[in-house]
Amino acid sequence: MYQPARPTPPLAKLPPAAQWLALLVCSGLFGALLAHLAMPAAHFLGPMLVAIVFGVMGATIRLPRIAFRLGQGCVGVMVAHAMTSAVLLAIVNNWPVMILATVLTVVFSALVGSLLVRYSSLPGSTAVWGTSPGAAAAMTAMAEDYGADPRIVATMQYVRVVCVVVGASVVSRFVADYHGVSSTPQDAFALDAHTFWPFVASIAIVLVGVSLGSRIPAGALLVPLLIATALQLSGWIDLFLPDWLLVIAYGVLGCYVGLRFDRKTVRTVVRSLPVMIISSLVLIVLCGLSAWALAPFLHTDFISAFLATSPGGLDSLAIIAIDIKADAGLVLALQTLRLFGVIVTGPFLAKQMLRLVKEPG
Repeated sequence: MYQPARPTPPLAKLPPAAQWLALLVCSGLFGALLAHLAMPAAHFLGPMLVAIVFGVMGATIRLPRIAFRLGQGCVGVMVAHAMTSAVLLAIVNNWPVMILATVLTVVFSALVGSLLVRYSSLPGSTAVWGTSPGAAAAMTAMAEDYGADPRIVATMQYVRVVCVVVGASVVSRFVADYHGVSSTPQDAFALDAHTFWPFVASIAIVLVGVSLGSRIPAGALLVPLLIATALQLSGWIDLFLPDWLLVIAYGVLGCYVGLRFDRKTVRTVVRSLPVMIISSLVLIVLCGLSAWALAPFLHTDFISAFLATSPGGLDSLAIIAIDIKADAGLVLALQTLRLFGVIVTGPFLAKQMLRLVKEPG
């Protein structure tokens, strides 16, 4: 039977150079617009939303993974700049509550995953892995090893990341005392005699940390963070990354996440997208309620607790925390604790959830 050929997506008709130029211009303009509207993490959120549109419209360009890792490394060094001995001491003193917050997030994700298995059309194991609140890349790789559909798992993970980023940005905009103030000094665009060597040292930490952490889940962010924090607290170096480099790093991270939503993937899961979005929003609300309850015990404000307990992406939430001057140390500590907790317990939890809901077969 004859089937008419599907029309070529609009952006697919353009040569790659034209696609890159259009993405660069549109991302920069939309990020600048969001920054003008005082939206937190504007230079990450804007490129991410633009890249989603480009991906769905058939863009064939993709950012190399090394660019994504280098962007994560820059975020790690930026977070390390905010890490002080007082911040680390507060984290150590709050570890019982942090473990409780981590357990609650994992339990909430298991609950949402169980409901998806029972009441949605998504395959059971795929629904379970798709709702796991860990690093999207790590969860996708582990899901494939355990027989789940990696395309659907990846889409579920990145849909949740988008929902978390947009939701956290909106909540931060209206709850936090944020007025679009940059997280670094306004004169940080220029390098001078006082900032040149700290800049060189910071770049070296990014390169070494990304190289060492490339095989570890979220290692491209965590290893530079640990190295930079240790060297800064020891007094051996000062850290410095200029604004223009951070804007580039944020844009790279946003475009990498956004371009994951290509037309083929969206077509595969289009019927399940409403369920994915609703489940992500439910999980965010549950985590927000736990943040409201736990904030006094963590000795922090609600927005810091909200970012710390939100179900993924670690680098995205770090950017927002830095931008609104939230407790970045607490956010990274809780997000990292949950990440490794999910990676360690993921296979066991997946089996138990499927058994509890009595999945056929």
